[in-house]
Amino acid sequence: MSAHPASVRTTKSHERRFRGPLLYAVASLGLLVMAAPFLWMALSAFKTKKDLTASPPVWLPSEWTLSNFSALLDQLDMPRYFVNSLVVAVLVTVSNLLFCSMIGYALAKLRFSGRSKVFGIVLAALMVPGNLMILPLYVLMNKLSLIDTYAGLVLPFAASAFGVFLMRQFMQSIPDELLEAARIDGAGEWYIFWRIVLPLVKPALATLTIFTFLGSWNNFIWPLIATNDPDKYTLPVALATFANDPNRTVGGGNGMLMAGSLLVILPVLLVFTVLQRHFTQGIATAGMK
Repeated sequence: MSAHPASVRTTKSHERRFRGPLLYAVASLGLLVMAAPFLWMALSAFKTKKDLTASPPVWLPSEWTLSNFSALLDQLDMPRYFVNSLVVAVLVTVSNLLFCSMIGYALAKLRFSGRSKVFGIVLAALMVPGNLMILPLYVLMNKLSLIDTYAGLVLPFAASAFGVFLMRQFMQSIPDELLEAARIDGAGEWYIFWRIVLPLVKPALATLTIFTFLGSWNNFIWPLIATNDPDKYTLPVALATFANDPNRTVGGGNGMLMAGSLLVILPVLLVFTVLQRHFTQGIATAGMK
């Protein structure tokens, strides 16, 4: 015999009633696991040497202090490293926004011979691990005498296959009729690109900005290889060099490392906070394509 419809509805109602709290509990646990390292780093930046070396470890500082930040500024030229990271990250981000959007527009809305082949090359580039390109990039930058220069840190990442793919996919959603109407009115391709297309793909630009700035700011391998002059170090390289310094004390050194790591993360959090609304909109729009 089949179950009574009322009992079935009651069972489903109970399932929905318990499913919601269970999902929230699982999501909260996952958030806690992901946020725990960041919380530990942020709290450790304000701990004294005694708290940093305490056993068992303590989460909350028994005495809040800024000594780790002041000691870090005394031992490392943090303003210079911060400016180096900021210059490289901003230049890489701006160049990606410009070049990737231009290439994406050409692949999405312009008709030219070999367009599909060019897009195939972009897709193939997405499948190549970035670490495989380090050696050829270093040889190329060395032959161009760009090692230990800002250009050597920026040019290899001035455009990315991911950025081209992202912009092309978003620009394909723009109606061709809109662009044809602009051409009939006498607008050139440059005017159409700047005044019509770019304002319509702001979510994609915000998404690309976040990913590019984050990747460039946190980039460690390439700046480590491409810079020999300490004056050209970025923040991750400077902190890694300091972490391997045998002259630093274990407790105080770890506190300074936590303080430095917190300073490295703050600009990324600021960029994400400012562009969060556009980023969320861009992800949601991409999911509907």
